[in-house]
Formats: sequence, structure tokens, C-alpha cells
Amino acid sequence: MRFRSIFLSDIHLGTRGCQAGRLLEFLREHESEHLFLVGDIIDFWAMSRAIHWTPEQNTVVQKVLRRARHGEHVMLIPGNHDESLREYTGTSFGDIQVVHEHVHVTADGKQYLLIHGDEFDQVMRHHRWVAVLGDIAYNVLVRINAWLSWVRRTLRIPGYWSLAGYAKRRIKRAVSFIYDFEDSVIHAVRSRGLDGVICGHIHSAAIREVTGVTYINCGDWVDSCTAIVEHQDGRMELIEWGSADAVVPLLQAKAA
Repeated sequence: MRFRSIFLSDIHLGTRGCQAGRLLEFLREHESEHLFLVGDIIDFWAMSRAIHWTPEQNTVVQKVLRRARHGEHVMLIPGNHDESLREYTGTSFGDIQVVHEHVHVTADGKQYLLIHGDEFDQVMRHHRWVAVLGDIAYNVLVRINAWLSWVRRTLRIPGYWSLAGYAKRRIKRAVSFIYDFEDSVIHAVRSRGLDGVICGHIHSAAIREVTGVTYINCGDWVDSCTAIVEHQDGRMELIEWGSADAVVPLLQAKAA
């Protein structure tokens, strides 16, 4: 299937949690004119502690580079986990353009701000050590989750349940009254007179309208395996590329 644009974030190459195999399946099935990598593509935080780089992860890098060489417009917006790449804003690596942010104009003329989103995370801005500890804890949960998934498959328990996703949702609800990431992003976009935002960072995929602004989050390729796509008519859609027990794409939501 060919789209006008594909938006991916939070792949976290270099970690055990990265589901590079499922991302390769998705990229083989979906082509586009534009490919936007919206931060945390390579996890330099985790790699500073231990590197886990598989052949599949290497193939992801090679496939993206190949698509760029063959004429696909590929843009990278670094996140906090690959923030060292922000030093190279305004340059290109293998036909991949590195920018701090970008305003994407869809086929139907809407303007979306493309950012990773960590600048709107108050924990990241003011309590970085808490964010680092949270990242370590999340990676532990992801590894436990992989073991639980193996047990569920062995016992033929139907469906997919994510320990990491469950913990993330509970923690998010607990602190939302203090740190409301989504509201902060939407307020910033509205103040700039744009139609919407496409971001990542919080590993929570979504497409929804909030008082005239379209909030879109790409999700991640650690737990949920989600991507945002723009159709040729400008319509935005969220695709979940299966779970740990399935590889069939599921249409999750559509922009109003």
C-alpha cells in the first residue's frame, strides 16, 4: 500500500525492547512519498548502559537509507533519547535531513507541527534524573513483558496483554493533574495558528480533535507498534501493526 506520508516515532533501536522485526514487516508493506522519523529512533540513553543491536535493527537502518536514496523524502526530528543528533540540525546523513521541528502541509492544505515532544514534558525539563530512572524501569517492564508473552503463547492464552502498557497507563493517570503533556502541546500549537501537531515521546498513540486542533501521537515500536499515515487526500490514520501475538494490521482510529 502506498501513502503520501508515514510518521514513525520511538523505535528505540539499540534496545532489547525494540520490535525491529515488526517494523520491517510494516515498512515492506507500506511505501510513501514522505517518511518522517519523529524522535527516539536510536536510544543512546540505553546504549550508554548496554548495547543490544540485532541484525533486524541493522536492516531497519539500511532500509530507511535505501528508501532515501531511491527518492523518498526522509526527515529525522531527534528526540531526547537521540538528542545528540540535535547537534547536526540542518545537515543530512545519507539523504536523511535532520531538523529540530517541521511544519508539514497535508494534501488537503492543513498544517501540522512535527516535534518529538520532550520539550513539553515537565519531568524531562526540570527533573531529568527522574526521567532516566523511569526509562530504566520501563525497559525492565518491557523485558518482563516479553517473558510473559512467551508464557501466554506457550499456554495458548488468547489475546495480548502488556504489562508495560498497563503500568504506563496507571502512572500517566496518577500524574496527569500535574503534568498534562497533551494539553501543553495543544496549547503551543494553537498559539502558532496551526491545524494540529504530530509528535511522539509518551508512547501513547492517538488521533483526536481538541477544540479545533488535531492532536496526533505516533505511539512507539517497543510496546504498541503503531504508525501514523497520511492518505493521498490528506486524511490521517493510525495503524497498529499487530501485537506480540499477531502481525495483521488493524485500523485503530481516523481523524474527524
